[in-house]
Amino acid sequence: MKTNKIGFIGGGNMASSLVSGLVASGHAADAIWVCDVNEAALAALAANFGVNTSTDNAAVVAAVDVIVLAVKPQSLKEVACAIAPLIGQRLVVSIAAGVRQSSLTAWLGSGAAVVRCMPNTPALVLTGATALHANANVNPSQCDLAESIMRAVGISLWVSDESELDAVTAVSGSGPAYFFLLMEAMEAAAVDLGLTAATARLLVQQTALGAAKIALESPESPEQLRKRVTSPGGTTQQAIQTFEQGGFAPLVASALRAACERSVEMSKQMEDC
Repeated sequence: MKTNKIGFIGGGNMASSLVSGLVASGHAADAIWVCDVNEAALAALAANFGVNTSTDNAAVVAAVDVIVLAVKPQSLKEVACAIAPLIGQRLVVSIAAGVRQSSLTAWLGSGAAVVRCMPNTPALVLTGATALHANANVNPSQCDLAESIMRAVGISLWVSDESELDAVTAVSGSGPAYFFLLMEAMEAAAVDLGLTAATARLLVQQTALGAAKIALESPESPEQLRKRVTSPGGTTQQAIQTFEQGGFAPLVASALRAACERSVEMSKQMEDC
């Protein structure tokens, strides 16, 4: 069975997480290349994972079957245009936020096989959620390859329309911050109720972990799970009613819509660069 050779252009946190996940899942370290201008970062990747490193983008592209573009969005055009003549039939996977397929194709060439991904920060601890969208040049085996790379750091799923990635950005891309905000508020309230800061933090963190684990492992919807732990006339019901009276659900909907609209705006700004 062929081991696909994977090259990362950009060796930052997300690339490092993907490398870690790939190696942990059994992908051969000597079939992974990472290119970056930061030689200290490359040295750390080589020491930690045994992967190949380089400061030469062209050399990495020539050595691999698939290129993962993991540079900052504002640097992507320069990098993509430089490697475009070398791409050939190789798959290109972009994890740059806000850079649309139209821009990637314009920079890499109309025949390039490109998968655009929207991962989120829990990928840094191998519990990420990534949505993917492929252009018309990507074949089924390349789809499988792109999915397997992103699955190394969590779950991966495909969207049929690229515009859905703006909604994905609002839900899972920005989503971790929403949960951190709730945790922050719960910690502060717990301290006000008399708990120590350390106790409040540990209780909130473990409760968040437990709730997420139940939701992942249960076939029931979040609504059903909520009702299951909300006894009539009890403490949970009192808290839920207070949330609802404060407009919790409409506020969440408004926040996600604002994030989605901002994602659309930022993508348009990137196209104008």
